Amino acid sequence: MQTLLRYFKGSLSLLLLGLAAAWWLGESFGLGGARAMFVVLILSVLEISLSFDNAVVNATVLKDMDAVWRRRFMTWGMLIAVFGMRVIFPVLIVAVVAGISPWGALQMAVQQPAVYAATLTSAHVVVAGFGGTFLLMVFLKFFLDKEKDIHWIRLLEAPLSKVGRMQAFEIALCLLAIYLMNGWLPQAERLPFVLSSLAGLMTYIVVDGFSALLEGENDGVADTVALARTGLSSFLYLEVLDASFSFDGVIGAFALSNNIFIIAIGLGVGAMFVRSLTILFVEKGTLDQFRYLEHGAFYAIGALAAIMYLGTVHHISEVVTGLIGAGFIVLSLLASLRHNRHHPTQA
Repeated sequence: MQTLLRYFKGSLSLLLLGLAAAWWLGESFGLGGARAMFVVLILSVLEISLSFDNAVVNATVLKDMDAVWRRRFMTWGMLIAVFGMRVIFPVLIVAVVAGISPWGALQMAVQQPAVYAATLTSAHVVVAGFGGTFLLMVFLKFFLDKEKDIHWIRLLEAPLSKVGRMQAFEIALCLLAIYLMNGWLPQAERLPFVLSSLAGLMTYIVVDGFSALLEGENDGVADTVALARTGLSSFLYLEVLDASFSFDGVIGAFALSNNIFIIAIGLGVGAMFVRSLTILFVEKGTLDQFRYLEHGAFYAIGALAAIMYLGTVHHISEVVTGLIGAGFIVLSLLASLRHNRHHPTQA
């Protein structure tokens, strides 16, 4: 138990500081200290439930990164994730949508939180298009891998792996999903959805292609240079992935509070616990011990991508999203335990 607790020491400390800050903010803004603390706790739990699969995917990438880039992701990456994606980026979205400066958007968040929340929520179609498409490509890339030889739901995954031999088939499926989803949207929202979805698709292609480019240039170069190039491409991939995960959570958080600072504290604490889980998974070799856990995480990513798409035409509660993701994780964990019992030598 003490060994496990050491992974969460920093997260628990941040939680205590966050609750204290939430109490002060609640009293200062007239929201009530106890209510502000409760909202922070709910947002933290919501962030963990929505991003648990993100921790598994992060661990999948991090286990192959060198120690230097792994440490950079856990420090710089966390600063970008907590402050960049959950505070600065929403302010920039509001600034663009409202046609004002970022400072003006920040003032709006403090002085007119209801207007700020409404403006940010109005950009949901664009956010869902970008984030949903990027996550959909992550999901398809994993299951359409022709070299994938471990299958959890074999009836579905084995045929997908064979279809993956077709060049760029995942892009064709993604474009089909965008086309079908576009037909359900109101006329005024179709162009913004398509443009943002194409931006998400292009971002994935560039990040994935950049990784392949750097790996191709590693032949014949020093090991340190090769590790640096691989680490940089993985770092960029993880940052965009985290952004795609966080978009919907940031917008959904306004259902609980309009205060940008309380939202940042709650989501930031949750993101810190996700970081602790990622470190635990990497150092304990959790993915090697539970062979289907990674599959469950990618199924959860596919479900989140579908929910982000469907959320453009009908509101879907973040609680439902979190339960679906957690369901895939739990089922894959149970399947892994059953496999370990039947194949103890492999376990």
